Amino acid sequence: MSKAINNPKLADVKSNGKNSAVFTIEPLHPGYGNTLGNSLRRVLLGSIEGSAITAFKVAGAAHEFTTLAGIKEDVVEMMINLKNVSIKSHSENAVELTLSKKGAGVVTAGDIKTTADVEIINPEAVICTIDDPKAKIDLDLVVDNGRGYLTIEEASLSRKHSDMIALDAMFSPVRRVRYNVESTRVGQKTDLDKLILTIDTDGSITPQEAFEEAAAILVNQYQALAGSTTVKASEIEEIGAVGANKSVVDLPIEELEFSARTVNALTNGGVSTIGDLVTIYNSGELENLKGFGRTAFEEVSQRIAELEF
Repeated sequence: MSKAINNPKLADVKSNGKNSAVFTIEPLHPGYGNTLGNSLRRVLLGSIEGSAITAFKVAGAAHEFTTLAGIKEDVVEMMINLKNVSIKSHSENAVELTLSKKGAGVVTAGDIKTTADVEIINPEAVICTIDDPKAKIDLDLVVDNGRGYLTIEEASLSRKHSDMIALDAMFSPVRRVRYNVESTRVGQKTDLDKLILTIDTDGSITPQEAFEEAAAILVNQYQALAGSTTVKASEIEEIGAVGANKSVVDLPIEELEFSARTVNALTNGGVSTIGDLVTIYNSGELENLKGFGRTAFEEVSQRIAELEF
């Protein structure tokens, strides 16, 4: 029996819509599906960097409890709508934007005058409605980057301009994460886990980018705790997950966990390592081994395919 802790791979990524994707991760050590799935989910929802509007000012409104002539929504409603604007800033510093519109009609995120550093992801998002042809609205906005949730108190303390109205903000560009764990097998090992993770974003980042950033964050966290302790690669590699890693070819065929009959036929035929097995398989001479039947050949073929040599 192998004592290795299975080192997983990203087996498949399928698009599930414009801003959604399904990631399949396998094989995982028994029980690691939930461990990894829960960790990734928490990091994806709370630790991925994103952008949000953190403060704004409306011409003619001294505070949020104000109504504006010719504007259907009051300032509180506008605050809620501004928090629904998906935005991406490529600047390391806070960016100030403006919006100015006159005449009856719907005012949307697409009306915001952006800079080269800022993208509006959902320009169709409604900010307010002008219902008087002679009315006008002027907005000043501050866009900043961050991780997780910014409370209204924190936003107030960090305002660039004291006359602006602070907004609480959810920076995370990841909107939803679901996962489930299924059973999978590698060779004769049937108790391994398969993790299926679905990630939905707001469009300012792709699901793949979010997934990779979350994995990198977890790696950094665990490396900080591991100190100088290391684990030999041979102790953590799962044969079916390492692909064409050259260190695998020197391992004994017993690591592949074939049936006893197959192992005996291979050993009697002079096949002792995985490298020997791949060589004789590719040469087409495997079926000529004494005592090596069709069932054994199919067993080996399946394992060779999993090794991806």
